[in-house]
Amino acid sequence: MTSVSDFVIRRVKEWGVTRIFGYPGDGIGEFDGALGRAERHGDGIQYIRPTHEEICSLMATAHAKFTGEVGVCVATSSPGAFHLINGLYDAAMDNQPVVAIVGQQGLASLGTFVMQESNLERVFADVACYVQTVVSPDQVQAVVDTAFRTAQLRLQPAVIILPHDVQGMDWSEPSPANWVARSSSAGPSTAIVPPESELQKAADIINAGKRVTFLVGAGAAGATDEVIEAAGLAGAGIITALRGKHVVPSDVPHHTQQLGLLGSLPSQHQAENCDTIVFLGTNYPYGQFLPKTGQARGIQIDLKPEQLGVRYPNELNLWGDVKMTLEALIPLLDPKSDLSWQEKIAGEMADWEREMEKQAMLVYPDGGNPRRVIHELNKRLPDGVIVTCDAGTTADWYGHHIRLRRGMMGDLSGRLATMLAAMPYAVAAKFAYSDRPVVCTIGDGAFQMLGMNELITIKKYLSTWKSKTFVIVVMHNDDLTQVSWEMRTEDGNPLWNAAQDVESVDYAGWARLLGFRGVTLTRDEDAGAAFDEAFAHDGVTLIDAHVSKNVPPLPPHITLEYAANTAKALLTGNPSELGVIVDSAEAFASEQVERVKGALHLGDRGKG
Repeated sequence: MTSVSDFVIRRVKEWGVTRIFGYPGDGIGEFDGALGRAERHGDGIQYIRPTHEEICSLMATAHAKFTGEVGVCVATSSPGAFHLINGLYDAAMDNQPVVAIVGQQGLASLGTFVMQESNLERVFADVACYVQTVVSPDQVQAVVDTAFRTAQLRLQPAVIILPHDVQGMDWSEPSPANWVARSSSAGPSTAIVPPESELQKAADIINAGKRVTFLVGAGAAGATDEVIEAAGLAGAGIITALRGKHVVPSDVPHHTQQLGLLGSLPSQHQAENCDTIVFLGTNYPYGQFLPKTGQARGIQIDLKPEQLGVRYPNELNLWGDVKMTLEALIPLLDPKSDLSWQEKIAGEMADWEREMEKQAMLVYPDGGNPRRVIHELNKRLPDGVIVTCDAGTTADWYGHHIRLRRGMMGDLSGRLATMLAAMPYAVAAKFAYSDRPVVCTIGDGAFQMLGMNELITIKKYLSTWKSKTFVIVVMHNDDLTQVSWEMRTEDGNPLWNAAQDVESVDYAGWARLLGFRGVTLTRDEDAGAAFDEAFAHDGVTLIDAHVSKNVPPLPPHITLEYAANTAKALLTGNPSELGVIVDSAEAFASEQVERVKGALHLGDRGKG
């Protein structure tokens, strides 16, 4: 006989799933048993078990991001299900198709307050686009199919809840009957292209623009050639959102990388001076950096209809797949003969790259320059590498210094910006592309959350990977640095050690304990050699990079508010803030000296 669990596994495979990320428990025990039976019969799904359910859901999200497939995670009832939530929110906020299969206590227990029984439908109602408890074998086919189809179409997570007794019930093909849905496992089409009349409107707007900018997000993945061709015809500059960094190769001269606090000055100049802005597959959330209302005509192309027109008062919002829409739009674009706007952007970007190198070469008396570490990493990135970064200052250095060439990939937890995601992202990337080198950049605070645990997962699965080159860069400064700077720059508060201190750990020693290469990096000039050796090693290398916590993650253009709040924090804080003043003075000077001087002067008067 075929059980409900047997059927679910077979149906999941029909949806193209070859790998799931799970953690066992009695609430999902029948399903786990069916997974084991399928594996023994040679008809299973690869089951990856990391060290925590939160890692499972973050890995499923990363799998979706790196492969374009549906990510699948599995966990037991209440505690396991609850642990999945953060990773599912990561999927929801970054528009990723993920299906979570979670256990539940038996049907008779629902609503009776027994051990580990909770209202999981209510728990997942906010994060998931579809949540359903399976209460009978006749229902399960439609529930599984609807979960996968909805996740793919809505680009959101869906949740299937399997009570323990239902998991083991006999299943047979549903017959025509009242209330019984016989569903399809055929995948839905997302090949959406706007009507020709709307495409012509878009072409007319772009053709009329003299200073056109494309803002490109991760939703444009797969459309690299079309974005470059369309920008060439329009004489447009290109900005990429942080998650869209890999969509446009870094060697495109008019690609100015990111916009905002983690971005470049040329990107800001584009936003300030463009007369037309085209949003391509992006939900860029920082409206303060976008053109002023009325400055630029706006067009947006996106598969997420609810996110059209919510960031900028666009003139035209097109619901469609970016690649297919651009393919239809390109023949309607008139080639620009005046490329002065694009050439100006390219010249500014060349200057900016020299500024970034200058920032990377600054020497700090209280520790290494974190920019130098990532700068040296970037110079040595091998072809096909996959780079992940964490929330925090590693995202700043990733935005400012990492340049992804064609064929490289990179990602992070975007709108949720959850800490620790860089490690499960990197491990999931290695499972998806085991022949490619992977680099994880992560702060020591995030590494201490669950990142250190994932070295155990790497040890468990390392032998299964074709290439074992896996580099982990821990930015070791004993501080939750991004939050420390946010306290200064956003609220004018000084450092609060009770909240911000991170206990120092020998991270390289921890790696060696597990049989990996551990490298302690304390001098800037040794960074290049450390990465040369790491990429030459067919194995895991953890680089424990001791860096200064006082290097400011400078925005490309220091606002008066940013400078004034920083001055207030430095002038009213504890004595340890003197190190920030000393260490950051040269970095601030390379940006806008007069504004900082003015802010410090105002701060002195306020204090006096």
